[in-house]
Amino acid sequence: MLTSILLTAGFALMGAGIGAGIVAIGAGLGIGRIGGQAMESIARQPEAAGKIQTAMLIIAALIEVVSLFAVVICLLIALNAGGVAF
Repeated sequence: MLTSILLTAGFALMGAGIGAGIVAIGAGLGIGRIGGQAMESIARQPEAAGKIQTAMLIIAALIEVVSLFAVVICLLIALNAGGVAF
């Protein structure tokens, strides 16, 4: 009984950690790709640099918000698996 509970909690903690890592990797790759594509498009069309930069910053902020939300969910799963009740 106790080993089953500990095993379940361990799997939940491991899943939360892996989930948070995947979120961080995905956000880093997404923002890196946005930055690279924005620099490439600014190099091709310098007169549109202001609009490109504005759009790039808005999209990067949205990616950060989604990744922060996902990390918070992973932390809530980890805290709940650890026996902390809200």
